Amino acid sequence: MEMNFYIFFVSALVPLIIGFIWYGPLFGNAWMKEMGFTKESLAGKNMALTFILCYVFSFLMSFFLMFLVIHQMGVMQTLQGEIGFEEQTGEAFNYFQDFIANYGDRFRTFKHGALHGTMSGFIFALPIIAINGMFERKSTKYIAINAGFWIVCLAIMGGILCQWI
Repeated sequence: MEMNFYIFFVSALVPLIIGFIWYGPLFGNAWMKEMGFTKESLAGKNMALTFILCYVFSFLMSFFLMFLVIHQMGVMQTLQGEIGFEEQTGEAFNYFQDFIANYGDRFRTFKHGALHGTMSGFIFALPIIAINGMFERKSTKYIAINAGFWIVCLAIMGGILCQWI
């Protein structure tokens, strides 16, 4: 299965771009209020390092998200341990090539990837943020703002990965 590795770099930009809008004009004031931040308290931070690390972490998320949004990856993972598969020889590799030739384009749309990305947001991001938020005594509004951000990001990232990888 040929992969467009560069699409991971594109997908990893999504949280930075959406974050600029989400935590800016859309929910920036509400988020700052929920966090107890002011514009002054946020000034003077090393934002270059923050953005670089956010990009690296987003890249890691993109890589993992690929396995959730592309069904064909499950078949590949199942066969990878078979004799000759890594060397691109043998029965398992031939089966996989035939499988991809027949079914490699199934469910490979932006819409389908966005569905699985959204599901990942609700099933993984929301519970993690909600659990942390509850123990940190954060409000429902705080949880909704942050979980909503990740649900939207994962939906777009999933769509990009599923369509173009």
